[in-house]
Amino acid sequence: MAVTLKDVAERAGVSHSAVSRTFTDGASVSEKMRRKVEKAARELGYSPNALASSLTTGRTKLIGLVSNNFRNPIFLQVFDLFTRGLQGAGLRPLLVNLTDEIEPEGSIRMLRQYSVDGVVVASSTLPPKFSEAFRDAGIPVVHSFGRFSPSPQVHVVTIDNREAGRTAARALIARGYRDVAFLGGPQDATSTEDRHAGFDAELALHPEIRSSFSFAEAYSFDAGRRAMLDLLKSKPAEAYFCGDDVLSIGALSAIAESGLSCPDDIGIIGLNDMEMARWESINLTTIHQPIQEIVSSSIELMLALLKDPGRRPEARLYSCPVVERGTLRPLPATGARSHAVNAPEVPTDLGETDLGRVRNYS
Repeated sequence: MAVTLKDVAERAGVSHSAVSRTFTDGASVSEKMRRKVEKAARELGYSPNALASSLTTGRTKLIGLVSNNFRNPIFLQVFDLFTRGLQGAGLRPLLVNLTDEIEPEGSIRMLRQYSVDGVVVASSTLPPKFSEAFRDAGIPVVHSFGRFSPSPQVHVVTIDNREAGRTAARALIARGYRDVAFLGGPQDATSTEDRHAGFDAELALHPEIRSSFSFAEAYSFDAGRRAMLDLLKSKPAEAYFCGDDVLSIGALSAIAESGLSCPDDIGIIGLNDMEMARWESINLTTIHQPIQEIVSSSIELMLALLKDPGRRPEARLYSCPVVERGTLRPLPATGARSHAVNAPEVPTDLGETDLGRVRNYS
């Protein structure tokens, strides 16, 4: 038989309501009473019923964790950090798979049925209106990896994808490439649009450099491989900015299958700095997205929102350095110091937000 609250009350010699208050956040109970009840609970092996507690407090402590890109291995790291971080903060993540969905109504209905206290939209491809729909439904929301705006309508923690595109273009120009290309993910994804726009804007300052662009059907290895195989049927560019690491790794597979080498024949730079990019067999030059910090900061904002649902929307913007590895030709010796960035240490546990590399907008 499961141990009940009544059993604990009898063992502690206190009232039923005293036990209930002890296990209710914010309820008034003396320290002496708390110690007595907790001792009885330990002796009996009693654990509070979270669902029953939610009926008393009106809080489920459930946080909807919504994403639409489960095909990309980077999200294994994202989900690991989010689930551990939320659980460490006393919250319970409820995972929602939005693959192939672009409208929020179904998710709103489902999350309302579970009475979630808040929602984290973890996606770099969904438009701002998606997370704004949760706000309009009265659900506290944070959009992680979303589209940056200096005047956000909901809380956003992200990178500037346009600046990331500019950074990639500058990295290729600095290495002497004169025929470059952008290989993006889905054409209508906000991250693809912004990375492409930044890449083109930087190249517009260098009319002597030839540029082109193409898109893969998804942010996936297979899509990146197929797209590069098609590009290799004609004269390929000297170097490509693949708008995501997993696309880059697919492109590297296609290049090797075609009997070419990287960077001798074709250069590749990615974006994310996922764990696989550091493998010796891949050794991908890429742009580091500070996933650890973005997740930590998103959880920090969610906790603040739960305390103050009327908190003014804020955008936290992180910088993205180039990580030097082996898929681009080396920088000229005279420019190496100004452009080279060593691969940053990527922590495995949630820690304090690195405020030294984040800009806040509200």
